[in-house]
Amino acid sequence: MARLVPAMKFLTLTALGVLAATLTPRPALAVTSAELYTGAAYQYGRFEARLRFAGGDGVVSSFFLWKDGSEISGTFWNELDFETLGADCHLETNAFFGNPGAVHPQKYTQFTDLCSAFHTYTYEWTPEYIAWFVDGTELRREVGETAKAYADNATAGMQIRFNVWPGDASFGGNFSPSILPVYQNIDWVQYSSYANGTFTVEWRDDFDAGPLASRWLTGSWPSPKNKSTHDPRNVTIADGNAVLALANDGGGSSVGVPTVPAAGGGAGGAAAAPATPASSSSSDDGGCSMTPGGSRSNLSALFGVAALMWLGRRSRRHSRYL
Repeated sequence: MARLVPAMKFLTLTALGVLAATLTPRPALAVTSAELYTGAAYQYGRFEARLRFAGGDGVVSSFFLWKDGSEISGTFWNELDFETLGADCHLETNAFFGNPGAVHPQKYTQFTDLCSAFHTYTYEWTPEYIAWFVDGTELRREVGETAKAYADNATAGMQIRFNVWPGDASFGGNFSPSILPVYQNIDWVQYSSYANGTFTVEWRDDFDAGPLASRWLTGSWPSPKNKSTHDPRNVTIADGNAVLALANDGGGSSVGVPTVPAAGGGAGGAAAAPATPASSSSSDDGGCSMTPGGSRSNLSALFGVAALMWLGRRSRRHSRYL
């Protein structure tokens, strides 16, 4: 019994410490972000989107292809990125692959209006090569070992994903919630399959009216730096665009999402109603969302911390941004 007492004291103090940490306000989680993605995965093809990235120092705005489950320990990671970041809204492309995953980024400074004007971004993924294009101009091409890493390890395909979230000095810049809200606008998305050297258009979404097509799902988990939580209400249809908002809820227990003008037949004018139900694929951390503020019982708080720790381990694209 004497041996158990120190252990019990340690566990008690640990539980109290965890409880205190849970009940301490976390201003970072007063920010809500957004992720939009296809439930289906696609292998090989041309993946295109015309969009305007979200601007602002510390804001990370992305159009990427993702093999579901890549974040799970022991799984070969497959991800391709277009990302804008920093106060200058510069563009980076990335082939993120391996077990463990490793980044292979390239930075571009010749573009000056990626967060103020629409451009068309394209991936071509084939068994022989992967290429990135902006407005039809090829920026980057990977062959050999890199192309093989995707051909061999992403045989079930990759999902099309968009998100906007707050970074930090290590990736994204010096974020301040005072710049919010900011928006990523997606005019259209198109997927073309690839076979025998030919690309064939399979579908296109123009987002001219809501709700979103059933192929699209919305995220509800912590963003990569754990400075925000994705909220399905931050995805709307407005003015012929799918709009992803990075918003400040003021630190309350409810999510205050900015009002966005809606197109005819769209989301009804306010982003407070979800464009699609909160949903995710089977490995999407259970669709959990952590809401700051409000009172909880001690037991609920402890369960909340346990969930937070688990989500942190399973958070998408975590290792690159920690």
